[in-house]
Amino acid sequence: MNSHRILRLGLPGLMAIAILLSLAYWWLENVAHEIFGFVLFILLTWHIIRNRSWFSKLLRGRYDLVRGAVVGLHLLLIVNMAVLLVTSVVISKTVFAGLPIPDSVSLRDVHWFGAYWVIIVVGIHLGVHWTRVMAMVRTSLALKSEQANRAWILRFLSIAGFIFGLWSWVALGVGAKLTFTYSLDFWDFTASVAPFFGHWAGVLALPAIVTHYALLAARRSPLKARKGG
Repeated sequence: MNSHRILRLGLPGLMAIAILLSLAYWWLENVAHEIFGFVLFILLTWHIIRNRSWFSKLLRGRYDLVRGAVVGLHLLLIVNMAVLLVTSVVISKTVFAGLPIPDSVSLRDVHWFGAYWVIIVVGIHLGVHWTRVMAMVRTSLALKSEQANRAWILRFLSIAGFIFGLWSWVALGVGAKLTFTYSLDFWDFTASVAPFFGHWAGVLALPAIVTHYALLAARRSPLKARKGG
């Protein structure tokens, strides 16, 4: 595996790890939370710079429903990350504590709810690029593109991931977290840590799986709008 492929695969992976670690606020506490968040935005900046050509292509070509939806989702992710960045600077107690910015309880709420939405939108982003990611993995590991029963194995893993994602969604009360609903339920980190990260990984995988197969269906549908607009 060459360094270019390692970077292309490793950078998103490191960002996903930073996001998951940032969610463990009540276990790692504030200092670690802010450090992982800071690392996340450094990696995100690098990721944007490496893929800056995407922005120059926005006004090129024709838009159909699928392309419009994909671009809209990416713009939503950018807005979501921007909200997370601005609120993190304002409420910072460590990394940006020296800045003369007054704290805001309301922005703390926006920061937390924005962070939960980032998980969902990042999952959708992963689903949009899933075919490309798998192609890079196959090339990097020198796997054959066509192997006996590979498609059925992938479908089984997708179904298993979907079911686990639904379970994780309920276990973590994600629905309430995405709707500004307050809850007194917190994960007991004194009893277990690994399941916490496992469940959040499942929540991340859920929209990725749904998005991947939804796009496959849309692109194969004879009713797909090819003329755009």
